[in-house]
This record gives sequence, structure tokens and C-alpha cells, in this order.
Amino acid sequence: QVQLVESGGGLVQPGGSLTLSCAASGSIFSGHIMGWYRQAPGKQRERVAIIGGGGSTSYADSVKGRFTISRDNAKNTVYLQMNSLKPEDTAAYYCNSFPARPNWGQGTQVTVSS
Repeated sequence: QVQLVESGGGLVQPGGSLTLSCAASGSIFSGHIMGWYRQAPGKQRERVAIIGGGGSTSYADSVKGRFTISRDNAKNTVYLQMNSLKPEDTAAYYCNSFPARPNWGQGTQVTVSS
């Protein structure tokens, strides 16, 4: 069974930083493009960043230059380093393959507020 377990969210002030982690089962991680997605209240889920098996990356314009996605293939884990956080980054963050599979994890909440 595919498992995705996100962690690392929390409450942070504008301008602060957080690092999210996602532990994925091997069947969804190995050799696949992995991504971070987010969903704010009342909005559609959107793709934030993706990373290929070899490390190539792509980012949404809204986070480019502030967020960094990385992966540890030995640990089946993908990370999202988020710097210079803004209130508009407030959302539940999820990881999944790209394209996303139907089953999602529970996500981790990021709230940016003073």
C-alpha cells in the first residue's frame, strides 16, 4: 500500500523558515518524480515544486527563489526547505508523485502569521 507521511509544519512569522519532510513508500518514490503540493482554505490544490530522480527541479513562480526541494533516495524521503515565508504561503502541504497518484497523505499544516 502506498504511504505518504508529511511532517515539519507549524506556525511561523512572516520572513521565517520551515523544513518539511515526506517519507514515502518505495513503490511511489523509487525512480519517480516527486512533488510538493499545497492547498489553502477555499482554493484548489496547487503544485509547489517537483524533483526528478536525478535531482532536476522545477518550482511554481510564487515560490521560486524562496523554496528548495530535495530528496534522499536512500531514505525514500523528499524535503521542502521554505525560506522568507509569506502569509500567502499558509496552506496544508502534501507530497506525492508527479503526476500525483489518487491516494494522498494527511498533509502538514503551515501557518504564516504574526
